[in-house]
Amino acid sequence: MLELAEEPAETTEIQHNSDPHTEQNSQAPSSQEPAQNSEESQETQQEKAHEEFALRDSIDTAGQNWEGDWRDNSGNGPDGEEEKPGLQLAAPESSLHQHLIEQLQLTQASERDRNLVLWLIDYVNENGYLTIELEEIWETLSETPELEFEELVSALKLLQSFDPPGVGARNASECLQLQLRDLQATQQAKQQACPTSSPENTALYGHCQQVLARHLHDLAQKDFNKIKKSLGINDEQLKACHTLIRSLEPFPGGRFRQSEETPLIPDVVVTRKAGHWHVALNPEVMPKLRINDVYASILRAHRGQSSQLSAQLQEARWLLKNIQQRFETILRVSQAIVQRQIAYFNSGETAMQPLVLREIADELGLHESTVSRVTTQKYMLTPYGMVELKYFFGSHVSTDSGGQASSTAIRARIKQLIAAEDTATPISDSQIVDLLGKQGMVVARRTVAKYRESLRIPPVNLRKSL
Repeated sequence: MLELAEEPAETTEIQHNSDPHTEQNSQAPSSQEPAQNSEESQETQQEKAHEEFALRDSIDTAGQNWEGDWRDNSGNGPDGEEEKPGLQLAAPESSLHQHLIEQLQLTQASERDRNLVLWLIDYVNENGYLTIELEEIWETLSETPELEFEELVSALKLLQSFDPPGVGARNASECLQLQLRDLQATQQAKQQACPTSSPENTALYGHCQQVLARHLHDLAQKDFNKIKKSLGINDEQLKACHTLIRSLEPFPGGRFRQSEETPLIPDVVVTRKAGHWHVALNPEVMPKLRINDVYASILRAHRGQSSQLSAQLQEARWLLKNIQQRFETILRVSQAIVQRQIAYFNSGETAMQPLVLREIADELGLHESTVSRVTTQKYMLTPYGMVELKYFFGSHVSTDSGGQASSTAIRARIKQLIAAEDTATPISDSQIVDLLGKQGMVVARRTVAKYRESLRIPPVNLRKSL
C-alpha cells in the first residue's frame, strides 16, 4: 500500500533577527521513535574508535606506554580459546594472519618448524602482538615427540623476521626493538650498496636500544634527566634518539586491520548563502514514501465494504504523518539551535553560548524528552565539520562580569592555550586558570583539569619536550 516517492527537501533560512517560531507545533499524535540500525552501527563504531583512542592515549601503565601512544600487549591470552592437543594448522582470522602464512610458505623451513610457526601465528592478535608465553605453548605441546623448548624459540625468531617489522613481539619494548634492528640492518645494507653515502650513527641505534630495553617507562614519563644520567648522553643525543623512536610503529598489525567504519550521514545541513545561514534536511536520510494510488482508488470505489482495508489505509496515513512530523521536529530543533548558536557559526567553537535542552523545548513548545531524543545521534553538517546536535548543549560557568560562558567554549580556549605553549616550558593547569581569568572566565583548577582530560591532553609533565 506504501510506495517510494520523490519529495523535495525542506529548507529554512536563519537570519540574526529571524523569529524561530515559524511553525506551529503539530497536534498529530506523536509516535515512538523507531530504532535505527544505522544509528546503532554508528554508536558501535564510535565505541570502537573511543577504545582505540584510549589504547593509544593511555599513559598511566608503568613500562607499557610511551607518550600516550603505545601499550604493552603481553600476557593477554585469547578470550574463549580452548587449548589444542597437538600441532594443528592455524586458521587465519585476519588479513594479517594470511600475510604471515604467505611469507611462511616461501621459507625453507621444515614441516615441523612450519607447524610451530603456524601455532604461534594463531596467537598473534590484530595489533601484531603474540598473546601467549612460549612456556604455555610448550606445556600444551608436551605430548609432541621430542619437542625442545629451543625449537619454539627458533620458531618465534622466524616469525619475528616476517613483515611487518615488530610482529610477534610480546610487549611494546620488544616490538620497538625488533623494528629498530630491522631499520638498522636496512641502513647498513644501503651503506654497503652505496659506500659514498654518509654512514648512519651506530651509537644512536645503541642508545635507542638501551632506552627501549631499560627506560621506556621513563621516556613515557618524560624523565629525561634520569635517562641522560643512566646512559651518559647529552640533550642532543637524547633528542635524536627520541625522534627515531617516535618514527617506529607501536601497532605493526594495524595496517592490516579491516575497517568496519560506516560513514556518518548528516540529518541536517547548514550552509551560508548571501550572508545568512540556511538549515535544510538531508534528503538522503528521509524515507520517500506515499500511499499507492491504485490501492487508494480501489478503497474509494468500495468505501465501507472492507473495514480491514480501510483500517490499514488509515494506519498507513498515520505512519506517513508521524514520519513527516518527526523530520519537521528535527528541522525545527535544528533551526532553533542555529538561531541560538549563531555566534558559533560565525566565529567558531570559542564563541559557543551556554544552552540547555529546556530552553529549546520551551521555545518550540515541545517536551524536554522530545528534544533530547531528536538531538541524540542526529548529526548536523556545518562549515566546521559534522557534529552531533547534542554538541550544541552543555553546562556553563560564571564570568567575572556576572555572565555565563559555555563549557564548550572554555574547552576550546584551553585547547588554544596549550597549542600555543612553549613545549620546553608547558603551562600548568594553575597557569591556565590565571590566563582564563584574564579573559573574564572564573574557572577552578580542578575544572580546568577535568576539561583538559576530556580533550585527551596529557598533564604538564607529559607535554614537556627536549
